[in-house]
Amino acid sequence: MFTRRLAASCALLLLAGVPAVAQSADPASATGLRKELVAQLADAERKFVALAEATPADKYTWRPAAGVRSTSEVFMHMVGANYMLPGMAGVKRAPDVALSPDMETKVTDKAQIVPLLTKSFAFAKQAVMDVPDDQMDAAIKLFGSPSTKRGLLVLTATHAHEHLGQSIAYARMNGIVPPWSR
Repeated sequence: MFTRRLAASCALLLLAGVPAVAQSADPASATGLRKELVAQLADAERKFVALAEATPADKYTWRPAAGVRSTSEVFMHMVGANYMLPGMAGVKRAPDVALSPDMETKVTDKAQIVPLLTKSFAFAKQAVMDVPDDQMDAAIKLFGSPSTKRGLLVLTATHAHEHLGQSIAYARMNGIVPPWSR
């Protein structure tokens, strides 16, 4: 009896000393910085998807000027970034997610883009949860500059809002009122 209690106590003490990790946790259960990052990504997702749905299919190839991303290219840029950026922190994407260097210019169909946006944001939110706490301060190179995995996750959220602003401007230039501001 004493041996079992001792073993159980030792196991509890060992577990108590293990740093908490958020791996595979549901984004809805996020706390602290993770909760804020997931909320920012969820907000960007809601607005991106609403804009993508509100934009007529014939406006997906519209661009404000030569040499500037079209509407569909901005949406697909976000799809790619939502997978690529967390990958720089070591988060692996599902093998069924195939990214190609030319997907920004090749995927222009509204019916394809809307679900791709949704799926990519789900991945980005889960990626926030999948970087273990004890790796948040791990040094990485972020486009050639020193950063941390935490910094990369913050960039993932801010990058989404940067291109959301671009998408809002594109929509308004085409007479489309963002659905959440009606």
